[in-house]
Amino acid sequence: MKFICEKNILQEAIITAQKAVTGKSTMPVLQGILMSVQNNELTLIGSDIDLSIETKINVEVLEEGKVVLDARLLSEIIRKLPNSKVEIQTIENNCVEITCNKSKLTLVYLNPNDFPSLPEIDENSIFKINQKTLKTMIKGTIFAIAQDETRPILTGVLFEIKDSKLNLVAIDGYRLALRSQYIDNETSINAVIPGKTLNEVIKILEDDGDVNITFTSNHILFNLGNTKIISRLLEGEFIKYNSIIPEEYNLNIVARKEELLDCIERASLMAKDGNNNLIKLDIEDDVMIITSNSQLGNVREEINIILQGQPLKIAFNSKYLIDVLKIMNQEEIVMNFSSSISPCIIKNKENDDSTYLILPVRLATI
Repeated sequence: MKFICEKNILQEAIITAQKAVTGKSTMPVLQGILMSVQNNELTLIGSDIDLSIETKINVEVLEEGKVVLDARLLSEIIRKLPNSKVEIQTIENNCVEITCNKSKLTLVYLNPNDFPSLPEIDENSIFKINQKTLKTMIKGTIFAIAQDETRPILTGVLFEIKDSKLNLVAIDGYRLALRSQYIDNETSINAVIPGKTLNEVIKILEDDGDVNITFTSNHILFNLGNTKIISRLLEGEFIKYNSIIPEEYNLNIVARKEELLDCIERASLMAKDGNNNLIKLDIEDDVMIITSNSQLGNVREEINIILQGQPLKIAFNSKYLIDVLKIMNQEEIVMNFSSSISPCIIKNKENDDSTYLILPVRLATI
């Protein structure tokens, strides 16, 4: 194997493939990146079995071949080379020689035949979605996935396609995040993608162009052209989320998002003294009073609102409210309540592409 490539182009490709290399596998070959050169193209693959990323770049090929190189070491070496052309070739003793200007390094490679093959996925059944739209939808839900492994299915995000609409749903037992987008696809799909996969996907998605997505019974494929991301799906049945979103409310308020976020963030500074970031909302007339208390002091914030319904006192973990408000993108939001022990529903005032549910903190007296 022997090829020449610009350092910056090679470095970017290595960074992309390396996102699938977790360093936790018991297979030494999966600590590396498979590099395959043929037809003036370099293909790099990183994998931890559950997640695989393949990316391709154009290079000047002098000799075809393939090797597996330690991902971390390769990334560090290329990053520290001068911004110039890099030549990589295999030499004796199972080594590659990396040359750039006056720098020359050797690195031992592993047997590429030991590297596991990527799952074969038939890309005849796909749907398209704008990359920026998908990135926004993932960011708008992934923060609400479960962090513990007691219910593995909740560590992922539900991808649901029905009635020409894509729904992304995340639930962690205390809150629910739902983002929706109409798409030109009439098939029905219900699959749960691991959160760790989607955390890498949003790093690779760009702000323009489409991504083609293909589902099989066990895998999902994101095809961005020169880069493919293949992930196993989580097994099990996701919670029937529609059944836990209330349909009727006793009161709703309209508030300015940024003003409400600022008030809650200030109140949360004192709330952090406890274990549950507790803040209390006292909703009455056209005012919401937000308070928090701790051994260090107390905070009182007041914000003007538009109220429809009966007054209410309710308490929340401030972190959950802050997470939601930070990713909402409209000036005004609507909060719907039923009682002090029932979930709060938060939506944008102007459109219905986002629905967030947060369970309150139950207190003896609020």
